Amino acid sequence: MIKIENFIKLYEKSFIENWDLPALTDYVSKRTLTYGRVAATIAEIHLFFETNGVKPGSKIALCGKDSTSWVLIYMATVTYGAVIVPILQDFNPVDVTHIVNHSEAEILFIDEHIFEHIDPEKLLNVKGVMTIGIETKVLHEKDGSDFRNNLRLLRRRFRRRYPDKYSASDVKYIDRDNKEVVEINYTSGTTGFSKGVMLTGENLAGNVCFGLDTVLHFRSSRALAFLPLAHAYGCAFDMLTPLAAGSHVTLLGKTPSPRVLIKALAEVRPNLVICVPLILEKIYKNQILPMISKGTMRWTLAVPFLDTYIYTKIRKKLIEVFGGEFEEVIVGGAPLNHEVEEFLHKIKFPFTVGYGMTECGPLISYTPWRKFIVGSSGKTLPIMETKIDSPDPENIPGEICVKGTNVMKGYYKNPDATKAVFDKEGWLHTGDMGTRSADGTLFLRGRSKTMILSASGQNIYPEEIEAKLNNMPFVAESLVVERDGKLVGLVYPDYEALDSIGVTGADADPTMENIREELNKLVAPYERLAKIILVPHEFEKTPKRSIKRFLYTQ
Repeated sequence: MIKIENFIKLYEKSFIENWDLPALTDYVSKRTLTYGRVAATIAEIHLFFETNGVKPGSKIALCGKDSTSWVLIYMATVTYGAVIVPILQDFNPVDVTHIVNHSEAEILFIDEHIFEHIDPEKLLNVKGVMTIGIETKVLHEKDGSDFRNNLRLLRRRFRRRYPDKYSASDVKYIDRDNKEVVEINYTSGTTGFSKGVMLTGENLAGNVCFGLDTVLHFRSSRALAFLPLAHAYGCAFDMLTPLAAGSHVTLLGKTPSPRVLIKALAEVRPNLVICVPLILEKIYKNQILPMISKGTMRWTLAVPFLDTYIYTKIRKKLIEVFGGEFEEVIVGGAPLNHEVEEFLHKIKFPFTVGYGMTECGPLISYTPWRKFIVGSSGKTLPIMETKIDSPDPENIPGEICVKGTNVMKGYYKNPDATKAVFDKEGWLHTGDMGTRSADGTLFLRGRSKTMILSASGQNIYPEEIEAKLNNMPFVAESLVVERDGKLVGLVYPDYEALDSIGVTGADADPTMENIREELNKLVAPYERLAKIILVPHEFEKTPKRSIKRFLYTQ
């Protein structure tokens, strides 16, 4: 069984033991901090908190792009015993203001360009607003606060406190029970509002200790963090776990477009890649699919031995794209397209799919790639329990329910929402539908809220139809909805691809009709689309890049 250590003490131990090793690098500036430098900067921030009256349990909000400074503020907050409130930088200013106020944050660390759109007078509990960056400055302070003066005197006070220079022997963090809340993470749900997920030291330590126990990261291993750290997935496995292991984390700090990402992966050569499906799906659709769909290639792949040779070459090239030195690519955050998954498995690419949610900080299930079952979302963690709310959990999909170490304390200041997701026996109802094998392996089908009941009584999971539709040529993204008792596909087309064959505007309708007919051959009779409707703009999305489905299903 995995031993769950005290969350804060994990970092006290790691910073001391890995003092001279590189800890954090900003990819753009190439600035690197050792674990010793990280610990010393954290001590400076602790002193700043102390002089500004921050107490253990106080809330500190953090909103900005990923950087070494972002990580330092996060780690300084939790090791001080305060509660971190990470806010995705893509939230609009109204939502940022709401989250800061709802969480009762006393200090807001924020990128200056984001703060330009926020009215400081509307920040109700905030005593001071600070920039995130190497040169910290005070953007706003409330009357009676002394942030500017305390920042000006910080270095002098720090030297006075540590006259012999800050050393490993000075690293001593607060003793705080693992049952205390250390983070409030506001979900960017597709249902139109966000809730503050209260994560305790135990919840986060459960994720980190599992990561250490399964050696996802190890001392001096390399990690490239390109997912938003304000999101639970990137936070747990691109920051918290590697920093507890003594890894070297490089923060991309820019939008991970395929071109930017491939260059960074080649330079950093990470030992583990934490990834969302969209990245693999784009590489497959834009680079692999056109190559294997050509007439001569299709013929070659039908010939025994030749197909093995070609698949081996594709696998080798794809491994090199991801840096060439990784143990596996872990896909999470959303379901992976089935066609892409089948192809990656066929060529023996080292990938696995995990499952989690913010409410579990995030991990619920995971299997190493060598034991991974295609179509699954991994095996339930040993520190978690899962069950399916179904009369036949192995064959009939039902709602996935979870219990265990990683499950949140509840939603902050929202007892009704908390009560709605926990049943009387303490099971958290995830809202996800799926089946479960006897050994605890989960197979996801879709969201319970998006499931459509057909006229013949069949359960339809629109996500499964959308996955097939998104693989069709000329389809950029899609939503399957019910209109007048029939299934309709809303499609935002790939205008660039249509332009390349000289198709524009209304001329696209016959093309889409062909796509509808092809799709209907691939799905069950009750899943067939009655028509496809083109939408002129990309679907509106959450900061996590999930489509705001509720806007299109009304």
